[in-house]
Amino acid sequence: MKAKEIGLKAVDLVGPADWPVLKKYGLESSMCNGAEINIAKGWNDKQYHATLVKNYSEMIPLVAKAGYKNLICLSGNRNGMDDETGLNNCADGLKQVLGIAEKHNVMLVMELLNSKVDHKDYICDHTWWGVELVKRAGSGNLKLLYDIYHMQIMEGDVIRTIRENHQYIGHYHTGGVPGRNEIDETQELYYPAIMKAIVETGFKGYVAQEFVPSRADKLESLRQAVSICDV
Repeated sequence: MKAKEIGLKAVDLVGPADWPVLKKYGLESSMCNGAEINIAKGWNDKQYHATLVKNYSEMIPLVAKAGYKNLICLSGNRNGMDDETGLNNCADGLKQVLGIAEKHNVMLVMELLNSKVDHKDYICDHTWWGVELVKRAGSGNLKLLYDIYHMQIMEGDVIRTIRENHQYIGHYHTGGVPGRNEIDETQELYYPAIMKAIVETGFKGYVAQEFVPSRADKLESLRQAVSICDV
C-alpha cells in the first residue's frame, strides 16, 4: 500500500511466486527474474547454456501469461575470458531463446554491473560491451539494463552515454555514488538532469529505484527519490 501512496507503479526483480502479491495491490512486475542462475554463472560460459536455455524457455511464457514484459539476464563472470569470446558465447546462447521471447513479446534485459566495487570479474561491465552484444544477438527483444550507479563507477559520462545508446537500453536503475545510497545532494550524480536526458530520448519504460537507504525512515528516502526523478 505504501508503494501506491508514494506513486510507484511497479516493483523490480520479482519472480512468479510473488506476482500474486503485486497483483493484489495493483502493482506491475517491472523486471521479472527467476530464470537466471546467479550473477557469476551466466550466458558467457557455454557450460551453463543448457540450464539457461531450459530456464528461459520455461520462464518466458510465464512472464507473458502474467502480462509482464521484461525478464532479466546476466552475462556471468569473466574467469580469464577475453571480451570477444564472452560476446560470442553470450550471443550464441541467447539466440537459442530469443525466438521464444519474440513469439511471446517478452524483452530479455542484460544488466550492466560494475566489476570494480560490487561484482568483481563480471564481464558485462561497460556500455560498449552490452551494446555490442545486443547488435550480435540480432533481435529487438534483447536490450540493456543501464544501471546508473554501476556505470558511473565504471565509466562515468552518464548523460552522453544514454543519449548515444538509448536505442539499446530497455530499463534503468538508480543509486547514489559512492555507496549506493540516496540519490539526493549527498552524492555525486545530479539525478534531475539524468532523468531529463532519459525523457528526452523518448524512453517510455521503467526507471527503478535500486538505492540502499542510509536513513532510518526508508520510506521517506524512497518518497524523496520518486520526487527527484519526477521531471
